[in-house]
Amino acid sequence: MISTRLSRRSFVGFALSGTAALAATAVLPAHRAAALPASFPPLDPIALQAAIDDLEHPPSTAAQLQVGGTAGYWRGASGVADIRTRRPVTAHDKVRIGSITKVFVATVVLQLVAEARVALDAPVRCVLPGVLPDRFAAVTVAHLLNHTSGLPDHVGIPDPKTAEDVFRHRFDHWTPQEWVATATHGPLKFAPGTRQEYRGINYALAALIIEKVTGRSYGEAVAARILRPLGLAHTVVPGNDPHIHGRHVHGYLAMADGSLRDITAYDQSSSRGEGDMVSTTGDLDRMLTALFTGELLPPELLQLMFTLPPNDVRMLDGSPARYSTGLQQATVNGVTLWGKTGETYGYKNAAFSTRDQQRRFVLTSHPTTARNGEESHMIARVADLLTRNPSAEGPAAQARRAPGRQDTGHTAPSSTWEASPRQSG
Repeated sequence: MISTRLSRRSFVGFALSGTAALAATAVLPAHRAAALPASFPPLDPIALQAAIDDLEHPPSTAAQLQVGGTAGYWRGASGVADIRTRRPVTAHDKVRIGSITKVFVATVVLQLVAEARVALDAPVRCVLPGVLPDRFAAVTVAHLLNHTSGLPDHVGIPDPKTAEDVFRHRFDHWTPQEWVATATHGPLKFAPGTRQEYRGINYALAALIIEKVTGRSYGEAVAARILRPLGLAHTVVPGNDPHIHGRHVHGYLAMADGSLRDITAYDQSSSRGEGDMVSTTGDLDRMLTALFTGELLPPELLQLMFTLPPNDVRMLDGSPARYSTGLQQATVNGVTLWGKTGETYGYKNAAFSTRDQQRRFVLTSHPTTARNGEESHMIARVADLLTRNPSAEGPAAQARRAPGRQDTGHTAPSSTWEASPRQSG
């Protein structure tokens, strides 16, 4: 089997076997000191529209942005959903959301924890007998959810280098067992819980845990527990269907001859459980709102989604850990945001909010680069606009931000919004 991934770069009681509910900090320790509550200025519609109208940085065919929260609402769109018909993008157009899928999967797993149907400290091998080798016995469910498992790199999957390579393998299909098996060769990369590495395989396994515990497909579990209760009518788990049905934004890749080729139809089996879902900006905004306000999880388990590993647990490059249970943290202009990025070819997305939901945004864009690192530039500039307080800046800072000048000194670097190689972002 061949992957189509392109390599680049970036509880109503805890069901913890043998431990008390409040001992959960032994698995996922208390998170670092939070940033002070932000005071947000009024939204700047002209600047926001300009940010998504810039479809050259990165080269893109479309973008749409929905801003919500108590500090103001705005939505806008740019570009076309289909370059053949030139149909404009609308709020009801579906997109592939990539690794925002992980938020849904983590939420369902935590719901099962709340129901005492699975334990966070349960070894994965005990929940999924025969899936992982004996030498991975120390990997627990909690390690999967916050990317501290240490599972090995994939072996035996190709590494496409060009858009042409991607198209040659767009319909390659993997069973879940085949895909997991490619990440079971060799020893663990580090002792579970001691480092953090963002890995899609963690959530491929989490989806299998949902299926084992519930007796239904992970997609059916997500639909029953989240999509239908919240009325997310435009959100689907596609399963083995490579197509997006109904109104949607097409994704494209730039070929070597400069032409754009439609990459919308794409086998998502290697992203199953970690990056295969389809949704809309409105549905993702509703999901964030419901999650952050406690509609989906009891408070003790919801807090785990805003809990980073301790300070001594670092990313492999030495930077601070930035992934919690199902979410990622980004601090921009001193404002702490929680949410998730998501990408697959032709699609780059971000869904983030402050913890108090003063400011919340969902951005979907459609870069045509084959995941070369440029795709996060639009997210970075939108996040900057939504967290910047001009009244708190001195004249020098405002001058640096004048039209025609670019200053990223106060923004999260583009790498903050990127995934690791071979992951949906």
